[in-house]
Amino acid sequence: MKTAVSIGKCVILARGLGTRMRREDAGARLNAAQAAAAGAGLKAMIPVGRPFLDYVLSALADAGFQQACLVIGPEHEAVREYYTRTVNPKRIEIGFAIQPRPLGTANAVIAAEEFAGADEFLVINSDNYYPAEALAAIQNLGRPGTILFEAAALMREGNIPAERIPAFAYCVVDGDGFLADIVEKPVPVASPGFESKKLVSMNCWRFGPDIFAACREVRRSPRGELELPLAVKLAIGKGMKLRAAICRAGVLDLSRRSDIAGVTARLGKLQVQL
Repeated sequence: MKTAVSIGKCVILARGLGTRMRREDAGARLNAAQAAAAGAGLKAMIPVGRPFLDYVLSALADAGFQQACLVIGPEHEAVREYYTRTVNPKRIEIGFAIQPRPLGTANAVIAAEEFAGADEFLVINSDNYYPAEALAAIQNLGRPGTILFEAAALMREGNIPAERIPAFAYCVVDGDGFLADIVEKPVPVASPGFESKKLVSMNCWRFGPDIFAACREVRRSPRGELELPLAVKLAIGKGMKLRAAICRAGVLDLSRRSDIAGVTARLGKLQVQL
């Protein structure tokens, strides 16, 4: 029996503008540090006990990842300063790649090409805390692929309400367990139980270096961005095979100010070891 090959590199997409996080939310009670980070759009650095990204990095180290590359903008010097001067990571090496302009997640992946080299690597969002089950599953795939989440589990075990589910891409898996199609920002379907049954992409990918060609070729979405799910759709249409595993645990999403209190309650008491 072939032994699954684990991977050691992770690319964390931290360049987004944080538009939703910048918006005022009268129902969100934030302390001064949280309000400052939210106002700057630095979702990953919002303190939820300590910066949210610390918890993400600690979970990656727990799952066997040795190197993380943070894709940031040239204006995010505070992120670099924090991880190079304030903290002294011992379990995971932290590096940086610059995405000059916020052109979308596919463009952000290209920024990390030098870091990835010829190796397989994980790609995740900086504003999501992925459960241990998902990170273990990505290691156990043994090949390029993705972890998909049951919508019902995201609502039940995570902090994503039903009305937010249609904002995420959903996926179709073929009979052999490979990703067959991905629909980015789908229009809600008026079908009983559709939202709870669908398989949702939370941008948890294991790629090889062939993904970079698709990220360069993908066209802008209707939102004007070069989006990673659309690059993946292009790649599988050209023959790329991505194994899909299904996770029935939840993800903590930190995309709105109203998420901060709940995420703080869930993560604030966890021990972080970087």
